[in-house]
Amino acid sequence: MKTLETRVTAYLSHRPRLYALIVGVGIVLFWRGIWHGTDEVLNYVVQDRIITSIDYLSQSVWWDAPLSLFLGIVILYFTGAFISSFIGNELILSGLRGEKRLNEKTEEQVENEVRAISDIKESLKSVERTIEQLEKKVLEHHVSHK
Repeated sequence: MKTLETRVTAYLSHRPRLYALIVGVGIVLFWRGIWHGTDEVLNYVVQDRIITSIDYLSQSVWWDAPLSLFLGIVILYFTGAFISSFIGNELILSGLRGEKRLNEKTEEQVENEVRAISDIKESLKSVERTIEQLEKKVLEHHVSHK
């Protein structure tokens, strides 16, 4: 049996615009909850009435920030975007692969990776040229047999 998160993610993955919209709303709600919650805490701790935005927030209902934060977390969790929204897929994948961060790599390791990427690019160009030649031959073959 699939989990709810898996079903939601599978459904939304076939609708990228809707997926982006929902995740965007989740991110905004999450950070709104953090922002307003921090303002409320600072207002309570500091009791400084100089900042008008804090004055405004002190008149708002107490559950505004926690509700925004909770809804943002729920949306991001069930869309499968919670971790990747804040950490990033590449960082997660490099951690799973046991790779070092760029600032931890030696100059030689970085140069080796640059060379490997360059080799891959050359290989792709070679494959591209081969495909173009094959397409040309197929086209010539079809023209000559008409």
